[in-house]
Amino acid sequence: QVQLVQSGGGLVQPGGSLRLSCAASGFAFRNYAMRWYRQAPGKERELVAHISSGGGSTSYADSVKGRFTISRDNAKNTVYLQMNSLEPEDTAVYYCKPQILVYWGQGTQVTVSS
Repeated sequence: QVQLVQSGGGLVQPGGSLRLSCAASGFAFRNYAMRWYRQAPGKERELVAHISSGGGSTSYADSVKGRFTISRDNAKNTVYLQMNSLEPEDTAVYYCKPQILVYWGQGTQVTVSS
């Protein structure tokens, strides 16, 4: 069955960095664009970053552009989200998801606080 297992995240001070990973199995990972979403308390889930199936095309929410980088390793069936210059407003639960499948990662808490 489809599994999306996330790792990384945690507590970091403002200005710090974190890297999230999402290891996929149960589907042809290399054929699917992947996305990272986040949901802050009391807010709707929002799209953060998108990467094409081959990794050659990426896009970002305006709020994270220039600070976050999405990447993937199709040999490892893994997508990553490198988050730099973190701000308290980035505090949320982060989720990975294939673009056109209805499966989600389990969610990873990212807390940015001094």
